[in-house]
Amino acid sequence: MSRALIVTGTDTGIGKTVVAAALVHALNAGYWKPVQAGLDEETDREAVMRLARLPEDRAHPEAYRLKLPASPHFAAAEEGIWIDPAKLVPPNHDGLLVIEGAGGALVPLSEPLLYADMFAEWRAPVVLVARTSLGTINHSLLSIEALSARNVPIAGIAFVGDPMPDTERTICAIGQVNRLGRLPHLATVSYETLHPAFAEGFDLSELSL
Repeated sequence: MSRALIVTGTDTGIGKTVVAAALVHALNAGYWKPVQAGLDEETDREAVMRLARLPEDRAHPEAYRLKLPASPHFAAAEEGIWIDPAKLVPPNHDGLLVIEGAGGALVPLSEPLLYADMFAEWRAPVVLVARTSLGTINHSLLSIEALSARNVPIAGIAFVGDPMPDTERTICAIGQVNRLGRLPHLATVSYETLHPAFAEGFDLSELSL
């Protein structure tokens, strides 16, 4: 398959798509969201195209587009669909492809298939996106353990939120992962605000690909 970098999170709604857009822009990569659950608002693919100014031909179509904003296995079941792992094959792409999961690493695609199982199948390194707020040490270390148990390489961890130096240091030390940087909360998330903040807060020389 194409050279790929997977973006997953410790939870949902933590800024994973924003970090994915920043990585797409910084690494001159393409983008693929295998399963989109929720179509009423801007999809993650549309958000990345907007935030990274990514041409449509470098933002590959989803394998599944589901109406309900819910866990993929449930959203699919509501439409009488079973998510077939054989259809979750990363598209051919010239250059690096950023692949974005849904929610956290252990989000189910279909029982008992989890996103982390697909990460292991794809054999690509993962960037783990984590909040800096209370509870993130537990969530982050559990996510790192789940990925490591499946021999999924972790390229590094990207924090989102207010600076919490001890929390960030603790996660990286215990989890034995590289700290890529931290993206602060942005009052307005746009192309103009995202990339300067990302360039200031991240050191991609720490990215283990």
